[in-house]
Amino acid sequence: MTVVSDMPLWTGRIDSGEGQGALRWHQWVKPLREDQPAGAALIGLACDEGVKRNQGRIGARLGPSALRTALANLAWHGRAPLYDAGDVSCTDSNLEGAQQIYAHHVSYLLDQKHLPLGLGGGHEIAFASFSGLADHLRQATPHARIGVLNFDAHFDLRHGEQSSSGTPFRQIAEYCQRAQMPFTYCCLGVSQSNNTLALFEQAQRLNVRYRLDRQMNSWDIPACEALIDDFLQDVDHLYMTICLDVLPASQAPGVSAPSAHGVDMQIVEHLVRHAKASGKLRMADIAELNPGLDLDNRTARIGARLLASLID
Repeated sequence: MTVVSDMPLWTGRIDSGEGQGALRWHQWVKPLREDQPAGAALIGLACDEGVKRNQGRIGARLGPSALRTALANLAWHGRAPLYDAGDVSCTDSNLEGAQQIYAHHVSYLLDQKHLPLGLGGGHEIAFASFSGLADHLRQATPHARIGVLNFDAHFDLRHGEQSSSGTPFRQIAEYCQRAQMPFTYCCLGVSQSNNTLALFEQAQRLNVRYRLDRQMNSWDIPACEALIDDFLQDVDHLYMTICLDVLPASQAPGVSAPSAHGVDMQIVEHLVRHAKASGKLRMADIAELNPGLDLDNRTARIGARLLASLID
């Protein structure tokens, strides 16, 4: 069974003596209602099934609530509205049904002119997010040019009888083929040690642009920016997804597959902001947070900061 819940309770510190300039996220966010002014809208996919099918360590279903907790006490520096559209929760093994419902909600948010920000959950959220964005855009532009920018240690191009947290970008490629849309995919932070030769060959067949984790140091930033800029020239709309296992395990221990190398948080945040500055961002999400494996909420705090960087 798939459950769709309303906005949960947000709580946090209140600095009442410092006026409106001391607001935090939990004081600004509002439940989503119809016919509200356009803003950013949080929506969670609380699900373990994709990670389970991918033989990972389960616990990602608690990711959306942990991200909200980490966001709640952040200082609010924005001006636009912020909404919480609740969670789509997969409480059984019907991952595909949950992805369809989530995609429908994303498409609705886009119809209402909001910027959907997804809260994962495993990286199976990516296929659901892309499907919602593509379904929305194809109403007016059947062959919409959507770029998929993924910060990830893994290509997630696996083949499998069922969808999982390891298959979303292969599924997106198949969606694009069926819809006669270009498949434009860029993956930053790929670990050569954690992707088989078969996956690199699959990436080559699909013309995936990528950069290895060891090629994303502070001195590589201009080259990374150039890759993103070149990638964005070929698209009209950007879907950006951040798998938290792209970060080093010392920064992001709370994931199913912690990275031995990874890409430093400062570099990831800088490149996320760089891509956002293109003005083409239409949808973004955070994936693979597993609170049960987190230490001192490090991973949740980093996920929250990366989400905040998309709207401040």
